[in-house]
Amino acid sequence: MMSSNGGKPDILKPDIPKPDIPESDIPEWRQPDGALVSCREKIKVLNENLVEIQEMAQDALEDAILMGCDERQVREVLTTLMARLDNPYADKTSRPDEAGEAEGSE
Repeated sequence: MMSSNGGKPDILKPDIPKPDIPESDIPEWRQPDGALVSCREKIKVLNENLVEIQEMAQDALEDAILMGCDERQVREVLTTLMARLDNPYADKTSRPDEAGEAEGSE
């Protein structure tokens, strides 16, 4: 993937398949302190996860519509599902990264 920085590869958005997700919808991933995540592998995994979630949600929406469900209700259920996701690390004093390699290493 090329960026607007003179044709150099975009470090923050490595090339991965992104079906039906506009590039503008792929976020610049940030740490809790607001700093950008800089590890290419982490960004790649986050982007791949986003693509997988989008594909699964799209499949679920299509299945529900084909089975006669109300599209608006299905979208509301999916939105509620996402809002209720649990952060298992919320009560931890250290970031999950601290057990593994440091953020800046690649």
